[in-house]
Amino acid sequence: MSWDRFVFDRIYAGADDPWQVQTSAYERAKYARTLAALPPGRFASALEVGCSIGAQTVLLAARCDRLLALDISPEAVRRARERSRDMAQVEVREAIIPRDWPDGPFNLIVISEVLYFLDRDDLILAAQRAAASLAPAGVILLVNWTGETDTPTTGDEAAELFAAAFGGKVGLHERHENYRIELLRGL
Repeated sequence: MSWDRFVFDRIYAGADDPWQVQTSAYERAKYARTLAALPPGRFASALEVGCSIGAQTVLLAARCDRLLALDISPEAVRRARERSRDMAQVEVREAIIPRDWPDGPFNLIVISEVLYFLDRDDLILAAQRAAASLAPAGVILLVNWTGETDTPTTGDEAAELFAAAFGGKVGLHERHENYRIELLRGL
């Protein structure tokens, strides 16, 4: 079973920045590497799954004509909306993935440090829905923590299950201290 919204509600109720996305050197380095892993150019339509408080959202928005950012927590969504309020191309919505997967097509889908919160069935369903919503020549960027977790899968398992269920090509695979990045391309 995947983590539910109430777990994340408690996490966000307890801290303004529960993942330290604004202050952590790890997060800054990971965001820089995430952006560098993207293909060059702009994206007409992008999806960010698990936007949290919007720190990465505002960085991605600079490369997107339209960016839909999703999070399971209403409080995270509120904070991300506030952070991106001056960015007309950004829409932030509450969603439970994979159940609430939005219609595409998306030229870019970014799923950063979210997949290991899903159980195997939800991981496979998320990969299938991502594949169905990806525009021709679109890409999916996965970023997964590789350290210890108390989640249904590890970051490594989640990335491998998602990539296998997605069925596309791995255009990039990088392993860094504490995280990994995959860039997937449709067939």
